[in-house]
Amino acid sequence: MYVVIMGNGRVGRNLALKLINNGNDVTLIDNNQNICANAADEMDALVICGNATDTRTLDEANVKDADVFVAATGNDEANLLASILVREYISPKVIARVTNPDHEEVFKNVGIDHVISPELTAASYLEKLITRPKVADLVICGKGDAELIDVTVKSRKIIGKTIGEVSPTDDYIIGAIYNGEIIIPQDDIVLNENIKISILVKSKSVKKVTEIFTG
Repeated sequence: MYVVIMGNGRVGRNLALKLINNGNDVTLIDNNQNICANAADEMDALVICGNATDTRTLDEANVKDADVFVAATGNDEANLLASILVREYISPKVIARVTNPDHEEVFKNVGIDHVISPELTAASYLEKLITRPKVADLVICGKGDAELIDVTVKSRKIIGKTIGEVSPTDDYIIGAIYNGEIIIPQDDIVLNENIKISILVKSKSVKKVTEIFTG
């Protein structure tokens, strides 16, 4: 996966390191020369010293080939402008950090895929949004060894089966069903296409379990 990150502050830097460590290709954009020099020495990533609100910088970063663009600076205006510009390209997923909650609606109104407020800008959360696109939402449980994920049933191997036929296993258990209201799972409930379910799953098995239900 190719990810372009704007901003090498605490959030951007930690996110870049996590993505790189998991084998993803990362380009980091920052307008501070000293920060760029340090980043180039510290991480295995393409580091561009420039402004992501400039289309020439975005072209240099090959943003048109990116799977995800993350605007992670502490400047809402810069994050918004860069995100809007990126939307003009053959579009990757766009994730933008917002420091002022009052600005969140503006970001959403221009079509930003995910708007992250400071409370949610932990690098691990951003990484999961990027690398687990079929997961609608997630909560980290315990010490990070389990997660509660929301998925929509799409897999032909699951559609038409009952809860009892597919859950629980050693890796997961279906914890809730959403069908206009929250339903506590019973063994005889049938999993229909596009039904939304919550699954408590071991962190190491999230990718596998997500694929089981979404195909």
